[in-house]
Amino acid sequence: HNGRRLQSLSVWRLTARAPTWTGRSGRQQRAMGGPSVQQHKPLEIGTNLYCKWRDEQFWMCEVIERRQNIETNEWSYYVHYLSFNRRMDEWVTIDRFDLGAQETTGDGKKVTRTTKRKFDESHHHEEEGELDPITLKEHEEATKVKNISRIAIGKYEMETWYFSPFPKEYSNIDTLYWCEYDLTYFARREQLERYMKTRCKRVHPPGDEIFRHGEMAVYEIDSRVERVFCENLCLLAKLFLDHKTLYYDVQPFLFYIICHCDEQGAHMVGYFSKERVSAEDYNLACILTLPCYQRRGYGKFMITISYELSKREGKLGTPERPLSDLGLVSYRSYWAQRLLEILSKQKGTISIKELSDMTSFRPEDIIATLQALDLLKYFGGQHSVYVSPKMIEQYVNKKDNSPPVDPSKLKWTPHSERVEAR
Repeated sequence: HNGRRLQSLSVWRLTARAPTWTGRSGRQQRAMGGPSVQQHKPLEIGTNLYCKWRDEQFWMCEVIERRQNIETNEWSYYVHYLSFNRRMDEWVTIDRFDLGAQETTGDGKKVTRTTKRKFDESHHHEEEGELDPITLKEHEEATKVKNISRIAIGKYEMETWYFSPFPKEYSNIDTLYWCEYDLTYFARREQLERYMKTRCKRVHPPGDEIFRHGEMAVYEIDSRVERVFCENLCLLAKLFLDHKTLYYDVQPFLFYIICHCDEQGAHMVGYFSKERVSAEDYNLACILTLPCYQRRGYGKFMITISYELSKREGKLGTPERPLSDLGLVSYRSYWAQRLLEILSKQKGTISIKELSDMTSFRPEDIIATLQALDLLKYFGGQHSVYVSPKMIEQYVNKKDNSPPVDPSKLKWTPHSERVEAR
């Protein structure tokens, strides 16, 4: 993985067929070979038509916004592909559209079942059922256009997925440059380079190191002490999380930065947060692995750490809802694998409560996971768990590339005990 979440799209020129023009003058223009692409009438917002995507195929999209270059007078359009998650929305030029197939409405029927399934499997299409329709519509309207195109952090540069409420002076810039240690951000690369040479003295995030094992480290950051860092972290996270509330008041939260360490320093790969005091006993409020580090097992690593914290607190843990789409996928996989590991070694009967005590999972999460795996059966007047040898083999032998978590390496005291000790 080279760190770029989405590669630049190749430019396609309209040569196969000219656009359809109406009226006598339109027919005369078509007979003469048609007008140049630059002379097109601006597309209306809300128009549905096919657009060439990075897979070299045409997909139905909706024009969400448009803008005109004051120097060239050319229009560009912000489009949403009807079959894809909003993270794929992008600015495109007129030469990417199939104007001959223009519609006023569209349902993306060009997507075949096979293509759609493959796309969903590779991109974890979002489940939006956690938000009610009115809230979802208001959210999408307010955040419909990405204001930051890409970010550069450490040695990686990656395209963003969603809108994030940065100050107005940072809106609509191509790349935002970040110090990977204290999360100060800049509009120009030379500003970041000057800052790193003259002002930034850090080689790791602020806060207390609570875990170190091999190349992995975890830092706990108190938002009451490092408020600006935590606010900047939320702004960064919102670029890659859609339906998660961005808290402007970060003080109720603790942040846990996950780092991969080398001779240059501790490089942030992701983070999770949790409430300092949670009335619902949530052990995780928000979780994100930066796109350049995804598919390396860091999500499972963070979830494991969060449950180790719950064990130290003597509580059962569960993540705050709604989960992001990728967070939901990570949790379902984690719960399933952990439960099947236990069941594969179990001799005789075991209750849901016993599973809960062993894992610190809430009973409802255990039941939902077993039901999703179709392992909970009802017969003889009671519910029982039936696991086939094939199912156990599938999960237990599944390749696990996540960094190991040795609980003995965790140097952490619950905050309730710290308060009592003062």
